[in-house]
Amino acid sequence: MTMNSSRDGRSRGSLARLIGTLIGVSLLVYLLSRQGWTEIVAAIRQIPLTSFALACGFMFVSRLAVCARWYALLRSSGTGVNFPTATKLTFAGLFAANFLPTTIGGDVVRLAGVMRISQERATCAASIVVDRLVGMAGMATAAPIGLVKLVGWLIPETTPSVTNVLASGALARLPGLKGGGRLAEWIRKAVRRMVELFDLWVHRPAALLEAYGYTWVHMLCLFLLMWLLLRGMGEGISFWLTAGLWSLTYFITLVPFSINGLGIQELTAAFIFSQFGGVSAASSLTLGLLIRTLGMAASLPGALFISETLSGVTAEERPSAPHSAPE
Repeated sequence: MTMNSSRDGRSRGSLARLIGTLIGVSLLVYLLSRQGWTEIVAAIRQIPLTSFALACGFMFVSRLAVCARWYALLRSSGTGVNFPTATKLTFAGLFAANFLPTTIGGDVVRLAGVMRISQERATCAASIVVDRLVGMAGMATAAPIGLVKLVGWLIPETTPSVTNVLASGALARLPGLKGGGRLAEWIRKAVRRMVELFDLWVHRPAALLEAYGYTWVHMLCLFLLMWLLLRGMGEGISFWLTAGLWSLTYFITLVPFSINGLGIQELTAAFIFSQFGGVSAASSLTLGLLIRTLGMAASLPGALFISETLSGVTAEERPSAPHSAPE
């Protein structure tokens, strides 16, 4: 009974994400038709070839930085997974994420692949979660820039009063946020779970710092390529505002409304950059489309590793070997 209910829940979730994808893509097509393809093409043609080539290079480097981030965690925990293998698994996950029905579908592929290679299965599974959390932590550092714009747009006359409410601690008296409230309990459990996952790496802070450093390499490459594309289209937006606005887009796209945020990411980027960044509608839409296209193109090497990732030999089927020490 429980198994059937769980299966039904997953089926409903997959159907909801498929519907969300269709709605997102339909809205995106509608916006593009309203904006006019001629303006989109004209915006792309404005981008100098050197800027476009640099953007492609930055996208690929950002993907390599994501590979290195996960490998830093795997290496420090003694899983025995080397960098070429971590790179193959990461690219396979990035490629599969273009088709799987969640924003974390690529993590599932990584998990399936690494489980077939390493005997340290629990550690490998935890490393993927920590890898995702480190990436989110990096993006969170850029989010305040975008949030300032968002708050100022939502409540331009009441921003000081919001600050006063926070300073006075009035939020602590709201229902559900008290010490015994359900929300507070959920937050405590979530924090406790994250601490448990981080426990292994808390005792290896150098690995966490290294992973965080690779996150910033990835982020800087991503922000630079977007800034280059926008400047090429004649937009005068600053680099740091680009970073802040994209971080907001990133967190909104994490909500599993569609397959890998398809349609949702482009719509969110178009809205946020046009409303808060002063970017024209044509350039905002073009940016969303180009980021999706470049991201998919950079993940294509993963197509070569998908079958190898999902059909490897499991740890139990391999001859036993001495436990690998951290490199």
